[in-house]
Amino acid sequence: MTLAARREGLRGHAAMLLFSGLVAGSFSLGSRAANLIDPAAINAARFVIAAGVIGGVVLAGRGVPRRACRAPWRYLLLGAVFASYFVLMFQGLKTALPVSAAAVFTLTPLMAAGFGWLLMRQRLTLRIAGALILGGLGALWVIFRGDMAAMARLQFGRGEAIYLVGCAAHAFYTPLVRKLNRGETPLVFSLGTLVAGAILLLIWGAPAILGTDWGNLPPIVWITLIYVSVFASSVTFVLVQFATLRLPAAKVMAYTYLTPVWVIVLEAAFGTGLPGPVILPGIAMTLFALALLLKGEEG
Repeated sequence: MTLAARREGLRGHAAMLLFSGLVAGSFSLGSRAANLIDPAAINAARFVIAAGVIGGVVLAGRGVPRRACRAPWRYLLLGAVFASYFVLMFQGLKTALPVSAAAVFTLTPLMAAGFGWLLMRQRLTLRIAGALILGGLGALWVIFRGDMAAMARLQFGRGEAIYLVGCAAHAFYTPLVRKLNRGETPLVFSLGTLVAGAILLLIWGAPAILGTDWGNLPPIVWITLIYVSVFASSVTFVLVQFATLRLPAAKVMAYTYLTPVWVIVLEAAFGTGLPGPVILPGIAMTLFALALLLKGEEG
């Protein structure tokens, strides 16, 4: 691997490290607003605002090149896949316990590795496979606070099954970006995906949107909406697009293992306290897994 390629790979890793922290913020805020607004309404608004933010940045720069408008079906497909993840996530969380849902989410990197092979023939080396498994175990340890009995009691009900389909959509999206990109910049490609997703969600969520009393929503809902729209959507969309053009799908999605660690830190900042040293083995496993992924970059 050339020095330039290695640098690009490291930039992709840095993007996903930031991604994991920003996503964690949406969990902490989202849990405080989830029961105050319909999931379809908040996600439609989320995509519209995010598309506006990214669109403003793109227009302030070089604008949208004509070649980026070719084959618009690519954006519809990407927008549908990623919007499906958010819709299915909120639908699943209606009945699934948060801990169970978080455990399901840790399956995303392995599914991304499978889709990466199907779409891009990205090979999963023994080292990367071992790192993904180790990272998944570490994330589960953090989620369940090292309680083996809690892990054994994991109930896989209807909500978990719905969310599993959503996680599969998330995993499919990652290599699909690399498959469909035709040289567009991450910003422009993200804009096309967000606009398409917004259109689809506005159509699908029209009844919920019209039925929401937007003028009387609690402040926490607006805080959450702005955060997930700007940071957990606009910024993370660009980060994922940026990283997937530089890293294999499995490596991109591996950073989801760090999200539970960030959530614990954020919850402590909100005053809920730290879970104690019992989580340290899990944190160590996730960090070691990421070290394995960083070692000997292969693209």
